[in-house]
Amino acid sequence: MKLLVSGRALAAGAVAVATLMAGGAVAGAAPASESAAAAVAPDIPIANVKAHLSQFQSIAAANGGNRAHGRAGYQASLDYVKAKLDAAGFTTTVQRFTTSGRTGYNLIADWPGGDTSKVVMAGSHLDSVTSGAGINDNGSGSAAVLETALAVARSGYQPTKHLRFAWWGAEELGLVGSRYYVGSLTSTERAKISGYLNFDMIGSPNPGYFVYDDDPVIEQTFKDYFAGLGVSTEIETEGDGRSDHAPFKNAGVPVGGLFSGADYRKTSAQAAKWGGTVGQPFDPCYHTSCDTTANINDTALNRNSDAVAYAVWKLSE
Repeated sequence: MKLLVSGRALAAGAVAVATLMAGGAVAGAAPASESAAAAVAPDIPIANVKAHLSQFQSIAAANGGNRAHGRAGYQASLDYVKAKLDAAGFTTTVQRFTTSGRTGYNLIADWPGGDTSKVVMAGSHLDSVTSGAGINDNGSGSAAVLETALAVARSGYQPTKHLRFAWWGAEELGLVGSRYYVGSLTSTERAKISGYLNFDMIGSPNPGYFVYDDDPVIEQTFKDYFAGLGVSTEIETEGDGRSDHAPFKNAGVPVGGLFSGADYRKTSAQAAKWGGTVGQPFDPCYHTSCDTTANINDTALNRNSDAVAYAVWKLSE
């Protein structure tokens, strides 16, 4: 990926320069080249992320036009993601719950190794609304988290902390799946989660670049990445508390995440720094049947997918 390979290098370079300016080498520390190599995540191929989106679109088309809770399209989406993770060497768990008279499922995938008393989680909701395939909301987040997990496996990454990935059911009905998961944890298990990263709508066609302002360390990690690309960010307010980070935050887990906008309209100031169309929603197809593979901005999906990997690597090293 042309833009993000250079963006990754810029981000790594910015961090390296800042470290040197802050005081140079530290006695007993690893050589600079070794430290830089450890900190840099692999580039996430947008072609792979879009291939997952195409699969979600095909699944919806074959199952009544959606991937909603309790419907065949959701089950097929979960089966698709689980098969990819199982083949890559993850330990997967399907968690079952019931809401609105239908059975729902969360998918949890643990990467073997790392300190299980310090867990870094990345998650997204896998369900769509009943009116459409939900490719931006939230195939985009689901596909980026999946491809980041597969990149962990391809690279053989062995971080200090333990990595866990999650795909939530019934988010569109009130964060049901993530609430169920957090509620099923003991206080000891919750305390082991050092951070939860949430990705809900990251490929909006008229995109903004919004960063959750919850945990300051996670927030700064994302801001550093985008600063390396020369992309300005804003604090995320439209979806605050309306996605799957909320149950974790309410339970005292540090949270953060990314968002490219839903039905709020882009201002002239935002268009000046991000491009796009003034006065139009960030996602004109939000919760409608036109949320298909045509409803994705490749640049936003590209940048945000790499930001997912950057944060997963950085926060788990």
